[in-house]
Amino acid sequence: MAIVNLYSKRKKASERITQPEVYQYTDLPIPFRRQVIYIWETAIGIYNGQISSLARNVWASVYKSLTRELGLLILAPDQLPDSSFEQCRSFFLNQATHTDNLLDLIELTFNCIEYSVPKLFEEYKYADKLLPQTSEEAIEELNHRFLEHGIGYQYNNGQIIRIDSVFLHAEAVVPALTLISSEGFSGAEQEFRSAHEHYRNQDYKAAIVEALKAFESAMKTICDKFSWAYDKTATASKLIDVVLKEELIPKYLQEHLTGLTNVLKAGVPTVRNKTSGHGQGSETKEVPEYIAAYVLHLTASNIVLLVEAYKAKCSEGE
Repeated sequence: MAIVNLYSKRKKASERITQPEVYQYTDLPIPFRRQVIYIWETAIGIYNGQISSLARNVWASVYKSLTRELGLLILAPDQLPDSSFEQCRSFFLNQATHTDNLLDLIELTFNCIEYSVPKLFEEYKYADKLLPQTSEEAIEELNHRFLEHGIGYQYNNGQIIRIDSVFLHAEAVVPALTLISSEGFSGAEQEFRSAHEHYRNQDYKAAIVEALKAFESAMKTICDKFSWAYDKTATASKLIDVVLKEELIPKYLQEHLTGLTNVLKAGVPTVRNKTSGHGQGSETKEVPEYIAAYVLHLTASNIVLLVEAYKAKCSEGE
């Protein structure tokens, strides 16, 4: 369904033009929550009409997963326990529900919208008429609503991810996730997603460790795909030497990429080595949020570079 650009929205947007791009992560305002519920109704359906049984199955699955994982017997004591949709809706609108649990519910429902609903409804003749919003449209609207309310999260490839800059997210993080999920880099994908999960939970040290694992896994996968010899215990710096030696990046560009090579060798690996990859002694070292964000964005950019170079080299051999 089309998003209507109301006067009040245009006015608010024009007032933000001269302001820095800043997001908040702790509050999902009630208007935003209601808009998410509208998406649920148009992309999953509710307990009425011809698709009631299919919608009921989806909501029962969401409800069962959330209560089980949160260790709850019921989500909303004020609602009938046999109405999964009403339980989820009441829980979602409750001001006392923790933001992390609200995001849990969004992630669960949009996983269903992206993966389960299309399969459940593919054989249903009138599904496209009874569900006016496709999974792609629903995800697009959700991400728009996040930005519209200044909430620093986006839903990408089955996961809620925290963002600090729309530009960096769109130009680095999303391409990196898309590439490694479609090109057979499962290890790197899992570690990169784990890094973002740690970042969202403010465990910045663990986020850096997982980001570096993803960076190293991407290079190891490329080496394996081309049968290039390397030490299985090699760190990022040694792996960079291997991919440069094998001319993953063309020779005619290498002289012009001295700065990039220095970043690859000293940027991401050095941050980990100096903050989280080694013993910290008796003094606890806190990793600042901005350092973790820098590492995630730098890692994403480097992964995009490596995988695109890998794809180009594969094309040369065809």
